[in-house]
Amino acid sequence: MKKLVYSLICLVCCSVAVATLTACGEEQKAPFNYRGLAFTLPTSQFTDSMIARGFAIDSIASDSGRTVVFANPAEHYRVLVAFSEEKLQAVQETYLLSSNDSTRNMWQQLRDRLEKELGAWPDCPILKDDHKIANFDASDGIISVILENTYTPTLTVRYTPKQEETK
Repeated sequence: MKKLVYSLICLVCCSVAVATLTACGEEQKAPFNYRGLAFTLPTSQFTDSMIARGFAIDSIASDSGRTVVFANPAEHYRVLVAFSEEKLQAVQETYLLSSNDSTRNMWQQLRDRLEKELGAWPDCPILKDDHKIANFDASDGIISVILENTYTPTLTVRYTPKQEETK
């Protein structure tokens, strides 16, 4: 009887150990985020976090009902945040650069950095000299690096979460 109880206890302990190792071995999927700020944050908390990072709200460019534009004199980009009620819809960085060459170089640098960070090749539907798009599939969202050199050099990076599927 002692041997049976001892065997049963060993079996339970081994099962728990295997389950623990399996759970620890699975890679936890990080939530889609913008520079470390999760898209699951309420808009007010996201705004407070951006202000804590040194950004200020550009009230002239913002629409208090659906968008907020942030600017920071220390950064060479502005951030537009689109939201619906307290849920983030998209975040877009717009880089302030002076020439087409600088936007082309910056587009390539951003594309290369995201490729390395995400470990994925982008989908590039357009790859012309002055108009390029690189779309990265990043867990729960899409990151798009967009170059549009027409009359003024324009470089944007857009973070858009994937819509939840309804079942």
